[in-house]
Amino acid sequence: MLGFAMIGAVLGISACAFAYTAGWLSPDRLTPAKLVSALAPPGGHALGHRRNHAKGICFTGDFVANGAGQALSRAQVFTPGDFPIVGRFNLGTPNPNAPDATVRVRGMGLQITTPGGQVWRTAMINPPFFSVSTPQGFYEMQNVLKSKAPGAMKAFTTAHPEFTNFATWARSAPWTSSYAEDSFNGLNAFIFTNSAGISRPVRWSLKPEAPIVPTTQEALAKLAPDYLEREITSRVAAAPQKWKMRVTLAEPDDPTNDPSKPWPEARPSVEVGTLIVRRIEQERDGPCRDLNFDPTILPDGMSVSDDPFPAARSSAYARSYNLRTSEAKDYPYQLPAEEIQK
Repeated sequence: MLGFAMIGAVLGISACAFAYTAGWLSPDRLTPAKLVSALAPPGGHALGHRRNHAKGICFTGDFVANGAGQALSRAQVFTPGDFPIVGRFNLGTPNPNAPDATVRVRGMGLQITTPGGQVWRTAMINPPFFSVSTPQGFYEMQNVLKSKAPGAMKAFTTAHPEFTNFATWARSAPWTSSYAEDSFNGLNAFIFTNSAGISRPVRWSLKPEAPIVPTTQEALAKLAPDYLEREITSRVAAAPQKWKMRVTLAEPDDPTNDPSKPWPEARPSVEVGTLIVRRIEQERDGPCRDLNFDPTILPDGMSVSDDPFPAARSSAYARSYNLRTSEAKDYPYQLPAEEIQK
């Protein structure tokens, strides 16, 4: 009887844990399911697609480390050498058919693999800071953007004043007409630990080597709705495209748990290598189709900080991944990359 009681207790604890994880015991708690559902457009999610950043195109290439990153992290990815990459240019929208000019946020998902089998995955966007300070704020933002209630946005910005800074950036920052001209920023803080055991909070970014030619939303709207994919395919076919990776080091008073607060530009940074995009790949059957760019997948020498977003993104990405892979039959055919440029 004691044995049965022990088994029953274990099952009861497991059931409670499952119920807590699902949010049944705390209906007001933000769960991955609630967060992903909030991203749905009015017509519902596009089946078979990522629940956010649904429009995108894959690429492959190399990360060429220059060795300077070894002073910051013992991760093998910073030892001098070339490491294969798989990535994805994308737009911050749940609509895979959204015209390029209607989406302000552009992103890059990236995976770098080292010979020992360690993997570094990261997801970056082009704004220099995030729109809100907490995952709960992001959830509320998704709901208020779809709300038709009078005063909903005003109430939101009162509760989340940091959103005003992001809105100002969205209105005033110049657009580009190529992914190759965009900077991509890892806005979350992570911890780098070097071979001496010294740890320090960092953020990273990719700066394009291509000359930046500012344009406007109106000018971009006059181009094809899928112009960015066509342009980057043609550009990479003509020559590899490169970005310099810079790692910025925090000072003790810099916030590490709030990606809506940029660190001062005077903070020291280290150029650790060059990202080289050598080939654009079709998305449907390409190498990034089934990649989940989970920002908590890190090699030895890197770890998460007190920033709450990586964990929230990890769980939401997993939810999105499970949903879209279960809907594979609904994913539409996509032209191969060589056909896109015709």
